[in-house]
Amino acid sequence: MARNEEKAQSMLYRFREAQAAELGVGTQADRRPKMASACKSLTECEKWRGEILREISRKVSKIQDAGSSDYEVRDLNDEINKLIREKRHWDNQIVALGGANYRRNVAMLDDDGKEVPGTKGYKYFGRAKDIPGVRELFQSRMKEEEEENQALAFYKKFMDQGPPYYGDLDENDGTLLRYERAAEEEDWREAYSNLRGSLGFSTE
Repeated sequence: MARNEEKAQSMLYRFREAQAAELGVGTQADRRPKMASACKSLTECEKWRGEILREISRKVSKIQDAGSSDYEVRDLNDEINKLIREKRHWDNQIVALGGANYRRNVAMLDDDGKEVPGTKGYKYFGRAKDIPGVRELFQSRMKEEEEENQALAFYKKFMDQGPPYYGDLDENDGTLLRYERAAEEEDWREAYSNLRGSLGFSTE
């Protein structure tokens, strides 16, 4: 017992404990629950959410390493996306327990301040954006977006037009009404003349 107490007090033991906690490795009691809904303590939920954020930060830093192979980068990117999904579950549980609402629809930005690219909730971080296959995916998407922007620029001149564009003010000065009335009278006289002619009456 004394031996364990001495061990717990040693600097090396405390350092290893802190290191294990930072790496997400600990005893069975210290491990993060697999199901966020199983945790009923708001403090614990905040703790595990913070741990996930630290893990995401470490992996995002690691994925920038130019010495990593494409396979390692793919695995890291998968792990980051898995952690992001897990964080979302903890966010929901925190809200369910009456805590802060972290579920804000804020764009995820990279180091350059640009939105992290991805589709259907899956994001690509760091070197994952330059992996063969992923690069071509983004190039094709950029081409599609460019074509959509060109089409939008063409049709934009027809959008958000005021009443004059749709002719709603054409009758305000009375010119169109006078023209329509004269045309109606001319059409009526022509129809009347044709009817008299078809009945054998004089068209004079």
